[in-house]
Amino acid sequence: MASVGPGDHPVPWAMQIAVLVDKARPASHIATCEAAARAVVSLLDDPRATGGEWREAVEHWRDGRIRKLVRRARGARWTEVHQLPGVTVIQGPAAARAFVPGPVDPLPRPLAKLQVEGTELPDDRASDSGDAIVRIGISPLIDMTTGKSAAQCGHAAQLAYEAMDADTLTHWRADGFRVRVERITAGAWTADRGRVQVVDAGFTELDGPTETTRAWW
Repeated sequence: MASVGPGDHPVPWAMQIAVLVDKARPASHIATCEAAARAVVSLLDDPRATGGEWREAVEHWRDGRIRKLVRRARGARWTEVHQLPGVTVIQGPAAARAFVPGPVDPLPRPLAKLQVEGTELPDDRASDSGDAIVRIGISPLIDMTTGKSAAQCGHAAQLAYEAMDADTLTHWRADGFRVRVERITAGAWTADRGRVQVVDAGFTELDGPTETTRAWW
């Protein structure tokens, strides 16, 4: 069971995210973070979430602590999780599926089978999304696995989506909610706070409240 804090639901809710981990054709750390961020915003912007059958679940989740948990899947298990309601984004070899939020316990069986901890992908190249409207920077002051980084980039993308003016949001939507994820230098991190900042509560992987990502647009 996840830790419960002030303002949280008695049973915590989370948006679960599955990322594809393919041994034969592994995606990079950066591309996976970008796909996860896009999947989060694509779900939030989906008509089923804004005014349809997913709206009640999304609003209930937003009323408590905003949790995102990234799990890894491959092969049959990646196929199996597509039985559950959500939105998938494919970006080259990277793929992520964001699921309609729900309680962390019990989980639907296809999600319960997937591992959370230790999701790490090769950090072998920079982003290909050079002209993306939203840029997400990962803090240079901490170390995070791919799974944790993907969740934090999803947080940053969500905050950008919620804070953005209508005209910019229209352009971002038309561009498929592409983001550019970057590892920010220490100097740049100190110099520019970004438009939004993500402070992780420290429930998983990090020790105590920690700023993890920022977003610009």
